[in-house]
Amino acid sequence: MLYMVYGVDKAGASERRANAREEHFAYLEAHKDILVLGGATLGDDGDTRTGSVLIINVPSRADADRFSENEPFRKAGVFETVTVTRMRRGQWNPAAAPKTAEGN
Repeated sequence: MLYMVYGVDKAGASERRANAREEHFAYLEAHKDILVLGGATLGDDGDTRTGSVLIINVPSRADADRFSENEPFRKAGVFETVTVTRMRRGQWNPAAAPKTAEGN
């Protein structure tokens, strides 16, 4: 089952985000078997991080909640709110996603 984990950053969370960044990416790497898509949400300037979205494929809501609760940005207190929502795959066209210099 697909779940979207959506975290909205607290005001002034950039230092917490920076401190947890390495652990965050290690966590995602350790869970790459369930990670469908992930990335930061951005302000209109295209640079300011405002939160994170992770789409995961897990057997149950309990698994999605556990993944979210153990995610390093969440544990570091980066987010003001976190929402875990079940979703269904609709359209899928990853080729339409832009590539950046970071390879994302």
